[in-house]
This record gives sequence, C-alpha cells and structure tokens, in this order.
Amino acid sequence: MTAPEHKQDIGCLKVSSKSSPASVAGAIAGMVKDGVNVEIQAVGAGAVNQAVKAIAISRGFLSPVGIEIVCVPSFADIVIDGEYRTAIRFAVEPRYTRGVPAPAGGGEAETAPTDPVL
Repeated sequence: MTAPEHKQDIGCLKVSSKSSPASVAGAIAGMVKDGVNVEIQAVGAGAVNQAVKAIAISRGFLSPVGIEIVCVPSFADIVIDGEYRTAIRFAVEPRYTRGVPAPAGGGEAETAPTDPVL
C-alpha cells in the first residue's frame, strides 16, 4: 500500500470588470503567502484588464517579503447561462528569491548550483 498523494489546494478567483484590483491583489498575496496555488479567471476585456492590474499590484505586496510571482496565461472554455464562453485563466505561482525558504506547502526554492562530485 502506498502513501496517499497530497494534492495542493488551488484557489480560483473570478474577476469581473467591476472588481477592485487592490482587493484582488490582496487576495492573491494572501493565498501565495499561505502556499495556495492561485488561478484567476476572467471573461471579457474589462475583466482581463482588472486581473492583470491585480497581478501587478500583488507583485508590489510580495516583493518586499522576498517572494516574486510569475503568471502563466491560458484559455478555458466555460459555460455561463447555457452559453459557451472563452475565459482567460492566469496561473499565479511563487518564484522564491535567494535566502527565503519555500513554505512547507511544496513551493520551489531557488538555490545556488552545486559543484559536481568528481
């Protein structure tokens, strides 16, 4: 019998054109600090605009504590009120800087390369 695999939590934030970028940025920063993988979903140009602004603002919240984030955009087909729509999803992931340990949740720490053993 093998040990059960631990699947990391994923927090999905749905952003609209009326969402406050600062509020969404605070949610992103809090989730990243807690070691939760963040996905942001936006439908429409206004919502994508607010999501991108929120990601940029959250970088400013996280940089002083040594956490850099990266963002990977993708498309997602979703159904809203029986209609198929295309959403933009942003996977926001931490990229830790030197000297800051990764959280126990499984984030990757950036380390200096080691010398090969000869």
